[in-house]
Amino acid sequence: MNFRVLVEDQSGRIALRHILKKILGGNGSVHSWNIYPYKGKSHLLKDLPSTLQAFGNSLDDSSTVVVVVDLDKDDCLKLKQDLVNVLNACNPSPKTLFRIAIEEGEAWLLGDRAAVKSAYPNAKASVLDNYNQDSICGTWEVLADAIHPSGASQLKAQGYPVAGIAKCDWARNIAPHMDLDKNKSKSFQVFRDGVRKLAGIQP
Repeated sequence: MNFRVLVEDQSGRIALRHILKKILGGNGSVHSWNIYPYKGKSHLLKDLPSTLQAFGNSLDDSSTVVVVVDLDKDDCLKLKQDLVNVLNACNPSPKTLFRIAIEEGEAWLLGDRAAVKSAYPNAKASVLDNYNQDSICGTWEVLADAIHPSGASQLKAQGYPVAGIAKCDWARNIAPHMDLDKNKSKSFQVFRDGVRKLAGIQP
């Protein structure tokens, strides 16, 4: 199976590169994947109709499109239905899996406390202990407060690209340590299990 993965940004691409390798094995060994990062959720959603239609016109049953977006402050059911509506408008439509990170992709990193600690041994336990998994709380800011020397406030003040670079560093450092079967993020578990099912992989 070849997976064509659409993701919001570069940090998501970096994390998914490691995660997909853990799920599927080496890229091209049995399964393969291509990851397409966007410059934010709005750009991904704007391009989604044309992108899915293009894949519908070009892909066969050996390929699946995976779309990963952050929930942010959206309503989960409405966002999922909006995504499905875009797919249903395609003719032909590609085989597609939609998955939503709740609240943000950093929740998947925070779902594995041991991985965070392996990458950042000095991560603040008090911040991690107060995090309610997959809650709507400003997730990337929680991770920043736990592991970034000056916390989220400094990164927010500096803005992009500084904050974006930091997010890429976190993904690059934490994702290789993740134990996919012990991750406590429900939204990550749904993503993991969906990819496994498509690939015919038993947990």
